[in-house]
Amino acid sequence: MKAAVVHDFNAPPRYDDFATPTAEAGETLVQVRAAALSQLVKAQASGRHYSSGKTLPLVPGVDGVGTLPDGRRVYFAFPRTLFGSMAQTSVVKLSNCVDIPDDVDDVTAAAIGNPGMSSWAALLDRAKFIPGENVLINGATGASGRLAIQIAKHLGASKVIATGRNAQSVQGLKALGADVVIPLNTNAEELKATFEQAFHKHKVNVVLDYLWGPSAESLLHAAVGHDHAAGEPRIRFVQIGSLTGNNINLPGSLLRSSGLELMGTGLGSVSHGGLVEAVGGVLRAISSAGLSIATDVVPLMQIESAWQREGASRLVFTL
Repeated sequence: MKAAVVHDFNAPPRYDDFATPTAEAGETLVQVRAAALSQLVKAQASGRHYSSGKTLPLVPGVDGVGTLPDGRRVYFAFPRTLFGSMAQTSVVKLSNCVDIPDDVDDVTAAAIGNPGMSSWAALLDRAKFIPGENVLINGATGASGRLAIQIAKHLGASKVIATGRNAQSVQGLKALGADVVIPLNTNAEELKATFEQAFHKHKVNVVLDYLWGPSAESLLHAAVGHDHAAGEPRIRFVQIGSLTGNNINLPGSLLRSSGLELMGTGLGSVSHGGLVEAVGGVLRAISSAGLSIATDVVPLMQIESAWQREGASRLVFTL
């Protein structure tokens, strides 16, 4: 079969021949129609992600859209090692497939699954979000963050506070449902004071953090000092991405003196079944919540030249 094939962790995949998989017990073959390129896929294909394998060659891709032998059109995720979604045929556990609503096209389903799942799973699986609570999204200007605003509102958030790199980057976020927008391009002390005001005024219950790094540090330090006598308010901080840094300074006293509960969401913290179920929720909500994502569609045979393409649109390879 034809596939995108990683021959070298330091080079883009090439459109090449690869062995066609056969299904084992509990698995199914999928005739792939579309697969999106995410930061996770790039990191795995370069050998830099904690879930990256060591065996080459391999087909990249953690999820996609395709048809099963019985004709069902599904979103699928977590293919068997080496047989990723960027190929004519992939192989996955049948339990890692979910039907796609008829009114959702292949490209949208492939593009929205991973970024939409990040906030859906973070809110429902990890933070145990309750309708009526308030959510702060740190890093809401990317595809995942913009969807997170819409998803939080769809799930019943009373108020959504969204941050972005600067005043220009947060323009348009209120139209997506953000009630408050906070630019991040101020010094650490000013940002901490802004976050303290946000926590106090808007009673934030859940933080979804796509950035980590300095802004997350300011957020965490701002979560103390409200009312020691009564006990600090409970704030569930869910770490999703590390776009602005992998490490922060986190004194133990900060956790002892606050109501912070730190957790992450991703491969390992949520089961594969839980993540696929989250994508199913996102796909079923596309019409009712008005979810959308900008896409750039490219034939899989052009993967080598398109692999490093940057832009605001989600790159989707089609077959």
